[in-house]
Amino acid sequence: MEYQVLTLAGLWNSGPQHWQTQWEVKHPSWKRVPHSDYETPDSDKWVAELDAAIAACERPPVLAAHSLSCSLVMRWAASGSRHRIAGAFLVAPSDTEGPSYPSCTTGFQPMQLQALPFPAIVVSSSNDIYVGEARARQFAEAWGARFVSIGPAGHINGDAGYGPWPEGEAMLLKFCEELNR
Repeated sequence: MEYQVLTLAGLWNSGPQHWQTQWEVKHPSWKRVPHSDYETPDSDKWVAELDAAIAACERPPVLAAHSLSCSLVMRWAASGSRHRIAGAFLVAPSDTEGPSYPSCTTGFQPMQLQALPFPAIVVSSSNDIYVGEARARQFAEAWGARFVSIGPAGHINGDAGYGPWPEGEAMLLKFCEELNR
């Protein structure tokens, strides 16, 4: 059984050099959940958009989230939605409470630290400007997610050299296989 993957871009969206965009080209069935305002996102509106996208799926999808969208997944999980997902692949979760986090978002504080009701993986970098590795590990533990550090990889985005990112793609595909068992 192949899972439908929904990609969730972070703040300011994911451009053409970003792994999410490149994976969507390589896997045409993987769809980005559109958001109406990537510049100044509001969590309530974005949660509603995500819920509608999940509702439109034929079966519970796997979410592949980057940066602020990891917080989006947490807020969606806490929203009480009746829709289900199979799991979440959470890459470079931004710490919206951190001093380096941009102030252009609404409703993403405090960070949600409840256990997730679905399997998840948190992929982190040791030198991400938006979250320290110890804090990312704290998120993974609180969320009940598997933690994977890929070493010094910046924010794990196109600007940090993570365009095709075959290792991440393989990690996501393996995660989807594990969900089939």
